[in-house]
Amino acid sequence: MPPGIATRSEEEAIANLKEATELYLEEFPFRATTRPVLTTFDVTYG
Repeated sequence: MPPGIATRSEEEAIANLKEATELYLEEFPFRATTRPVLTTFDVTYG
């Protein structure tokens, strides 16, 4: 596992992202004044 990566599975990584998103939205609530944006991206490391 690369340094700094603490998850052991894809399910755990998705759960961590979900929790982080929920915490972010508690602090910075979403305002539905514009159309939502959905995107994907690739990350290279190492």
